[in-house]
Amino acid sequence: MALFTLKNVNYLNILQYPDLAIPANKTTFLCGESGAGKSTLLRLLNGTLSPTTGEISYLDEPIEEYDPILLRRDVLLVGQSVYLFDQSIEGNAKEYYGYRDLPVPSSETMQSYLDLCALSLPLDSMCTTLSGGERQRAFLAIHLSLQPKVLLLDEPSSALDEKTAAAVLGNIKAHCKAEKITLIVVSHDKGLAARYADDIIVLAGVQIHE
Repeated sequence: MALFTLKNVNYLNILQYPDLAIPANKTTFLCGESGAGKSTLLRLLNGTLSPTTGEISYLDEPIEEYDPILLRRDVLLVGQSVYLFDQSIEGNAKEYYGYRDLPVPSSETMQSYLDLCALSLPLDSMCTTLSGGERQRAFLAIHLSLQPKVLLLDEPSSALDEKTAAAVLGNIKAHCKAEKITLIVVSHDKGLAARYADDIIVLAGVQIHE
């Protein structure tokens, strides 16, 4: 089953995407050179950006027919920029759950998501003291705990060493498979893609329209 389909999608007359079908309940990696539109595609899929022409469908319905806030909760994007408050990891979880008027999971549950993201730190650790890679994993763990239907990851291994990146991606893929969460990952790391992708989509590049 195709979760997303793209037909004749053009963004700002700069990026022209091939017609695509992205399957549900699988791990799809988006690969290609810089400037090929990988990160932009993630934002098109969750409605943060809108195509200039063409159509994107989610569950066989045009994406513009969805409530954008509800769509972004179902199709959750974890971008390259990490947004954490100057609080503890637990305090940050409370902030993000508060935005959604949701009860915060138990400490045991939140700790299990940190473990999934290979972050062996207590919840009262202050985010201001974390390294770049630790902040990235804390941010990812909080978003993973929100249990979206689709998780979009933009270069999730950018601040991680090879061993940690493999552990994080392996754990997240297993979790998403068990919970029937569709995982779509942008990565320059061909090794990670070859190891963890069920499907690989290679975006060839940019077409400039005069």
